[in-house]
Amino acid sequence: MLKLRLSMGGTKKRPVYKIVVADSRFARDGRFIEKLGFFNPLLPKEKKERVGLEAERIKYWLSQGAQPTTRVARILGENKMMEMPAKGNNPQKAIPKKDRKKEGEEAKSDAPKVEKKKADAPKTEEKKADAPKAEEKKADAPKVEKKKADAPKVKKKK
Repeated sequence: MLKLRLSMGGTKKRPVYKIVVADSRFARDGRFIEKLGFFNPLLPKEKKERVGLEAERIKYWLSQGAQPTTRVARILGENKMMEMPAKGNNPQKAIPKKDRKKEGEEAKSDAPKVEKKKADAPKTEEKKADAPKAEEKKADAPKVEKKKADAPKVKKKK
């Protein structure tokens, strides 16, 4: 399947992306069919140099069935080359990250408590079932001791 996607370039902490057409099976920065533009996220949104697109080639690849990724679809939507994609629903976005983790841990900590209580009940049943086995082992243990007691009586004389 053909995708319109971003291929990362630039240096450490200074990313610059190429907008390319590539087979979805190839690596992100790997082989691509054609370069269709660029995207520089470090520049302010107002500057024209932030995004450069080859409109005719993008329309051609879209007509050939290439699917844009969500980020490329937003870039194309902002440049009026296609419809702006619908916004996703992320209710956690407004909550600071440190608070998200706390809420997630509370939810996780509540669930195991319930599971522990459920897990304790079968253990008691298992203990009851194991109790007769333990009694059998105790009954077997004295027999072994008696055999040991018999062993010293049969000593070979030299």
